[in-house]
Amino acid sequence: MKVDMSTVTKIKKGLDIKMIGEAEKTIKDHVTDQFAIKPIDFIGVFPKMLVKEGDLVKAGTPLYVDKYRDNILFTSSVSGKVKEVKRGPKRILLAIKIEADGKEEAIDFKAENPAKLSRDAVVKKLIESGVWPFIRQRPYSIIANPSDKPKAIFISTFDSAPLAPDNDFIVHGQGEAFQTGIDALLKLTEGKVHLNVDADSTSSKVFTQTKGVEINAFSGPHPSGNVGVQINKISPLNKGEVVWYLYPQDVLTIGRLFLTGKFDATRIIALTGSEVMRPAYYKTKIGAAIEPLVKGNVTTVEKRYISGNVLTGKQIDLDGYLSFYHNQLTVIPEGNYFELFGWALPGFNKFSMSRSYPSFLFKNKKYRLDTNYHGGHRALVMTGEFEKVFPFDIYPLQLIKAIMVEDIDLMENLGIYEVDEEDFALCEVIDTSKTNIQEIVRKGLDLMRKEMS
Repeated sequence: MKVDMSTVTKIKKGLDIKMIGEAEKTIKDHVTDQFAIKPIDFIGVFPKMLVKEGDLVKAGTPLYVDKYRDNILFTSSVSGKVKEVKRGPKRILLAIKIEADGKEEAIDFKAENPAKLSRDAVVKKLIESGVWPFIRQRPYSIIANPSDKPKAIFISTFDSAPLAPDNDFIVHGQGEAFQTGIDALLKLTEGKVHLNVDADSTSSKVFTQTKGVEINAFSGPHPSGNVGVQINKISPLNKGEVVWYLYPQDVLTIGRLFLTGKFDATRIIALTGSEVMRPAYYKTKIGAAIEPLVKGNVTTVEKRYISGNVLTGKQIDLDGYLSFYHNQLTVIPEGNYFELFGWALPGFNKFSMSRSYPSFLFKNKKYRLDTNYHGGHRALVMTGEFEKVFPFDIYPLQLIKAIMVEDIDLMENLGIYEVDEEDFALCEVIDTSKTNIQEIVRKGLDLMRKEMS
């Protein structure tokens, strides 16, 4: 792909974390009959069950509905039997586990050309099939309200996080489904559909040949692939405004729905990380169990399994399931060890943004990173380091402190509507105070959503 460099948005602030364990460009089949849809993957959703244990379902069968938004359905990704409805403390619904029957039966929602449908007809099909939850909104990063009219829709076609899947490789050869998905999205907004590409990509032509969209090129270190950064640079959010966003495999799912009339929950996921012996891409369905995926393919050291990437993913157990929005499984060593005089050692194999260790001389070196904090919790002090990796025109530390004291007006003035917790992931990595910054930002966003509703 060749991009006019005069139109490229260059992200200068950020940090690339190079790690061992990138997935090889081969696609294998992930064989499992265990799947789960987890309500805890969806922010602000209160599930009301529509099935019970033992019920037979097809792909597209409604499993539960949002209690306070009964037009948001969540459907099964496979055909089979509801094996377990798992609940946690206070009967919080944690997961609906489904044992697939291998028949791949699906409810027929009828194949149609979205370009010939009205907006209401497109929305209705997306809701009834359970595909609507793929469309999320900023601010708050919650499932979009179908009745809203977003000022634009954003699709980030590349991921700059450590060991992230290559979307060019994943969508290769699926141009028809992708274009059909775009045709459906064009019906949902009177504004533009922004397709944001990597200026340095040289492979897939699917994205650059897409019709009806505005193509924007980005370059620079992580978080250049974050949709929040892209929104900030192209069409910044003001109070009261809403934009929607989604990702390439979500667009493919929408496209296949209109091409075939069925909810096809196929996902290509990347199995990555230093503790994976043969990292590769796997074809599976949304919510697949991870144990068959990693069995016989990981080292014997104590490991942490992460649904997603190391910066923003969720820790899961070996008997866990991939999260709804994640296309990556990362396996890294646990860091439960004490390092005596670690600060005094040369640190040739330690990753650091600063020049405290000589590793800064080897910019292309890849690291086997673990979960060790390399220090304890300290007071949150102003160092000026956050601004080096935070490409927004926002004061990150001041916003974090405003959230901590729940100052609504100050949070608004400091730009909370423009950010999401993933935008603060690098701040959390380099934070000498070892503060759970992403957790704080999410609490702030939830507080704002509650106050504004």
